[in-house]
Amino acid sequence: MGNINLSDNPFVTNSGTSWCPGCGNFSILDCITQVLNDMAFKPQDVLMVSGIGQAAKLPHYIHAHGLNTLHGRAIPAALGAQVANNAIKIVISSGDGDTYGEGGNHFMHNIRRNLDVVHIVHDNQVYGLTKGQGSPTTALGQKTRLQFDGMRHEPLNPVALAISLGCSFVARSFSGDPKHLQAMITAAMKHKGYALIDVMQPCVSFNHVNTFKWYKDRAFYISESHDPTDKVKAFELAQTFGDAGIPMGILYLNEKPTFLEQCRHIDRPLIQYDRKPTDIDWLIDRLVE
Repeated sequence: MGNINLSDNPFVTNSGTSWCPGCGNFSILDCITQVLNDMAFKPQDVLMVSGIGQAAKLPHYIHAHGLNTLHGRAIPAALGAQVANNAIKIVISSGDGDTYGEGGNHFMHNIRRNLDVVHIVHDNQVYGLTKGQGSPTTALGQKTRLQFDGMRHEPLNPVALAISLGCSFVARSFSGDPKHLQAMITAAMKHKGYALIDVMQPCVSFNHVNTFKWYKDRAFYISESHDPTDKVKAFELAQTFGDAGIPMGILYLNEKPTFLEQCRHIDRPLIQYDRKPTDIDWLIDRLVE
């Protein structure tokens, strides 16, 4: 998987974007479209789901099915879509605020449920759409357009949280390294279960601390000797961040049944039932049998 080649890619659109020049979202979008094309998906086979935010605009800029939901609500919408039709590949695109803030509750409980989706979090450590206030991953003491005297709360460590809860796939990458990001997305697409990729990316307009250079100087590849199935070692590795370095790669793997495999009463996608969408009594009866 080499340099990104967007020619003759059915997922690429000519739509103009509202992202700032230099935003990491461009690279993430290009990597997603490249991987989908490389893996021979067709636009009609993919559903892009998002919440609200700059990262959540991505479904507007890719030629595939798109579902733009409420702030923090991408995961429950993706769950409904998969129960309705599990033949389609679902990719969630959301930011650190959308995922770990407004959507934090859904994030944690989806790890328990293990919905079979790929979740790409554009983690720029700030709220970009709403103009620069601190997000759940903004560093302690960092000044923002709203926190004038610095953040007073310690940042959330999303990969450590995911590992502690037993997430089935936890990885980290950097928008400034397209080759590595494509490799992480490819691995996530092949994984069966909830695959989280926390992508470090600069917000050139509202976060002047965590710049492209800041990430590039600190990012390092996880050693091939790392055993991603070792939860304790993975959790220890997840504690490394900032000036100590930022590990890039697959931190944790935990093979376990997916949401639909655990729901025996859903023996086939809902679209295969000969029922009207509004007739749910039959499904409720199945649940209480």
